[in-house]
Amino acid sequence: MQETKNLSHLATGAFAVAGILGCGMGYADEQVETLAPSVVYSKSDYLIGEVDAASSGVAGRDELSRRPILRRGELLEVVPGMIVTQHAGGGKANQYFVRGFNLDHGTDFHVGLDGMPANYRTHGHGQGYADINFIVPEFVERLDYGKGPFDTRFGDLSTAGHAEYQLYDVLPEGMLSLSYGSYDYYRFLYGDSWALGRGHLSFGMEYSHENGPWKKGDDFDRYNIFARYHVGDADNYWNSTFLAYQGQWDSSDQIPLRAVEGGLLDRYDAVDPTTGGESSRYSLSSQWQMSEGGTKTHLDTWVGYYDMELFSNFTYNLNDPVRGDQFEQSDSRIFAGFDLWHEWEHEVFGREARTRVGLQSRNDWINDIGLHLTEARDRYETIRKDDVYVGSLGVYVDHETRINDWLKVGGGLRGDGFRFKVDSDLEANSGSETDGIVSPKFRVVMGPWNETEFYFNAGLGFHSNDARGVTIEVDPTDGVTPLDQVDPLVRTKGLEWGVRSNAVENLTTTLALWYLESDSELVYVGDAGTSEAGDGSERWGVELAAYWHANDWIHLDGEYSWSHAQFVGVPSGMKDIPNAVEHAVSAGITLGREEGYFGSLRARYFTPRPLEESGSVKSDESFIVNARVGYRKENWEVSLDVLNVLDRNDNDIEYYYESRLPSEMNGVEGKHIHPAEPRQVRLNVVYRF
Repeated sequence: MQETKNLSHLATGAFAVAGILGCGMGYADEQVETLAPSVVYSKSDYLIGEVDAASSGVAGRDELSRRPILRRGELLEVVPGMIVTQHAGGGKANQYFVRGFNLDHGTDFHVGLDGMPANYRTHGHGQGYADINFIVPEFVERLDYGKGPFDTRFGDLSTAGHAEYQLYDVLPEGMLSLSYGSYDYYRFLYGDSWALGRGHLSFGMEYSHENGPWKKGDDFDRYNIFARYHVGDADNYWNSTFLAYQGQWDSSDQIPLRAVEGGLLDRYDAVDPTTGGESSRYSLSSQWQMSEGGTKTHLDTWVGYYDMELFSNFTYNLNDPVRGDQFEQSDSRIFAGFDLWHEWEHEVFGREARTRVGLQSRNDWINDIGLHLTEARDRYETIRKDDVYVGSLGVYVDHETRINDWLKVGGGLRGDGFRFKVDSDLEANSGSETDGIVSPKFRVVMGPWNETEFYFNAGLGFHSNDARGVTIEVDPTDGVTPLDQVDPLVRTKGLEWGVRSNAVENLTTTLALWYLESDSELVYVGDAGTSEAGDGSERWGVELAAYWHANDWIHLDGEYSWSHAQFVGVPSGMKDIPNAVEHAVSAGITLGREEGYFGSLRARYFTPRPLEESGSVKSDESFIVNARVGYRKENWEVSLDVLNVLDRNDNDIEYYYESRLPSEMNGVEGKHIHPAEPRQVRLNVVYRF
């Protein structure tokens, strides 16, 4: 097993250094200054013959930029059926929901940027934590997405699906953007590209500040820097990218509904005004590709540093009536990895075929991942502190053969090996473990007939568990009580049947019927502020979507999803999965041409959902409408966003657990809420050059 660890380290280091320093030697003497023409991507694009599932798609910069959004994470709501909320203010990662999953901050949904994963394994706040505050929307060219464990490229934490951001190689124009809005919101953005040597240098920076409606403002400051040097064209290229992000904030954690209804707290108040956090992320990544004839070789490499300190208090004075229940979760890590693949077109028994083979690795060296008891952010006791290594090496092959002009059959096989190593401050909880898993995939694409294509997908996937749970022996709070270890890797299974049609001119429609099963559910625990391995689960549902370009200045879209989620192997009457959304609807209309007046109106609705396993306690529904109106002229653009137009008193998130207020004698079980922000306006001015 030590050899596997060394191989993973060696391969990651070699590929990262080679990629970041530059792998352009394969076309160094060729003329590469010519840039590919700018392409506009949209979910209404004609994708028949291009995708392998009805639930796969692509959204481009125009589609992302036209959406009036409150938070950075809401960019992911372009993924049909995805809901993005927040249960604490500021720079904390968002709360994600899709296909009956309460994904917490990212569990079981892969988020990536140019091949570099954004999810963090064995994170201080929860497995799969995906904070995308480091992604600047204006620098994103496209977002590719898919659902289910069907794509061989994605392994760990991708059962519910994946979303891959792709940054611009060269920004289409220089830009300067200023925004100002309610609750002390302001934002500055600058970006431009220049010809330099044989390629182009792009640079951008962003600063934003916001307080929100909270009695004690978020005071959230965000800084981003983007720099990329790119050489080549669409087929043969090399680039190197530096990203830097820093954020610090005060936090408005969820509060007990009983205190609001009893007049003790305002909806936008906090029980503990000293919670909050700070986080930073720095990365250097590279992409290299060489194409010749029907072959293509591609390499993504990355190395980076990330840290976070998060102070939370969800139970207030339940455990410590004197000092309170505030705690700190800390995380500091170096991460590095690569994704190398080779693809070629060929024939199988005279039939057109395509094969891709790939090798991937990811390594996280985590220092002092910890859980500490704090009072007003001052530590007074350490519950546990660990140094952790999580490394993986994956290999995959994917093949597709066109049987005839209406039938394509494909599939793949993915194998992943993991090593977990924990050095704990409590020796009994130290240890190491290795594990591996093989995940086959299968798909059929039929058509098109009358501009309509049919799909069937089946596949096995998996998610990893927190390394600390893999090696744990005793409860770190007392150092004595035995605890059960969790499985390092958890099997998941999925099926999907779907159809995509462009039979009606300028109208794209999709339908997907799906099923997912997991041997162990990653469950968010509201009073602990983390995710834990739970019982097995199964889900099934339906997704419908329609995108219509009525003419060159009117675009309408609508998406509906229904999901049923339940635990398996548990007593009857205790099968509901907390915070699994059953019905969700998203719809919008976008108006405008390249110049002149433009506007956008978007609505998102999701139904009440169970807050505990019996289903007897449910959340309220949520219905949010956002709007934008503006005017474009040559290089100028002015717009006004109105967020939560109807000023509804909905909740972004609700939990059900026991807590104790300072004025209460005993703990009380009940709902805890984080309210949606009230109506607010933001003025945006953009100059392009």
